[in-house]
Amino acid sequence: MIRLPGALTLITLCLFFYSCSQDYLPKPKGYNRIELPDPKYISLPDSLPYDFEYSVHANIYKDSSWMAERYWINIYYPQLEASVQITYKPVLSRQDLLEEYLRDAHTLTSKHQIKAYAIDESIIQTPLGNTVVISELSGEVPSQFQFYVTDSTKHFLRGALYFRTATKNDSLAPVIQYVKRDILQMVNTLEWKDGFPVQLVIKE
Repeated sequence: MIRLPGALTLITLCLFFYSCSQDYLPKPKGYNRIELPDPKYISLPDSLPYDFEYSVHANIYKDSSWMAERYWINIYYPQLEASVQITYKPVLSRQDLLEEYLRDAHTLTSKHQIKAYAIDESIIQTPLGNTVVISELSGEVPSQFQFYVTDSTKHFLRGALYFRTATKNDSLAPVIQYVKRDILQMVNTLEWKDGFPVQLVIKE
């Protein structure tokens, strides 16, 4: 005769091992819906040798290199965890300096080629006569949108978009497009302050 408690124990053990042998399928990770604010723009502070309109939803911070490069700034979107890093260099009518800045800009963009599916480059002329080169990078890259602006004689400004979140770029697509629109507003309203005193930092 089979004892009932022993039979129940055997059934319990069978169910336990059967359940352990089943494949575990985790639930796919979901992403929170990001509410994008209506675009609205204001001008930069007067303490810079350039001016453009940037989003009221962003904050201006000095770049970490501020002691050496006083006119480098970060435009940070706290709600989106996005940052547009702006660097500025005077050209001083020197062709060698302009060529150096162009090389550096292309080098910084090409560093992402390993992870980028594609890099689409376009050249535009702004209403104020500046030349803008825009690089849009596809894939899981740290910077999805980069650009530089120059008047070819006196000024050179470069910008790059970064996110502080590890979220995949596919899910960030609406945010990338949102900030891209803001960047286009920046470059199209960019003006140089020719009488502004600037100091050239020489590389050692």
